[in-house]
Amino acid sequence: MPTFAPPARALVRDVSSSYARCLRVDGDARIDLGAARRQHATYIATLRELGVHVDVIASDDACPDSCFIEDTAVLLRENVVVTRPGAEARRAEIAGVAAALDGRWRAHAMVAPAMLDGGDVLRVDGRLFVGLSSRTNRDGADFLARVAALDAIDVVTVEVRGGLHLKSACTLASASSLVYDPNVLRDEDLTAFRDAGLTCIAASEPTGANVLALGRAVLVSAAAPRTAERLAAIGLDVRTIDVGEFHKGDGALTCLSLRAASSNAWCT
Repeated sequence: MPTFAPPARALVRDVSSSYARCLRVDGDARIDLGAARRQHATYIATLRELGVHVDVIASDDACPDSCFIEDTAVLLRENVVVTRPGAEARRAEIAGVAAALDGRWRAHAMVAPAMLDGGDVLRVDGRLFVGLSSRTNRDGADFLARVAALDAIDVVTVEVRGGLHLKSACTLASASSLVYDPNVLRDEDLTAFRDAGLTCIAASEPTGANVLALGRAVLVSAAAPRTAERLAAIGLDVRTIDVGEFHKGDGALTCLSLRAASSNAWCT
């Protein structure tokens, strides 16, 4: 059976010079492009420090949101779904990512009326939890399910009642623990995750609901110190990282990379 391990590789995309024009709920939030690029560089360095091989593809100034590369593809085992993002303005990002993935996986390009953002896809071993949100519809989930079946991976859909994506509200902190935002997910919303054997831990801050599990280590936003303390208390190797400029763009830790597992392993 595959084991949980840090990703063997990650694909990231440089921060566009137009990032300050990214889609976001708070359009008045002032983004510091220089700070965003420094935070992005630290993110890459942290992944490399933890043993992940990181490939960086060039930014696209015509695509302000393109650093949030996770939304553009879902990496499986031998197959990859190149998504059709829910925000029409983001669909121009796809070509550059598809080119970077070419030849590494069998690519399946999503077509209308399907739409799906990778931020709505949470991998847990041989299962994908797919959030049905304002950015991901049932057709998108069904398209992903057909491709995932080729790699013997199941899909379970979850209603997203608030926020942008499923992974805005919950992410894995380890192979057996899920951290979630109790302001978005109610107890009954967690049933599917508990049925999958996950221990559900309420984040103390909304930004703490999006963490990035990398084997025994877990990246936690510097904006969520109480969540970081709670995860450290259960024995995880917590690494805090400042991604405040990406929070302003409604992004977080998982959004900034596409991650590929090594053979006989899975990663989130």
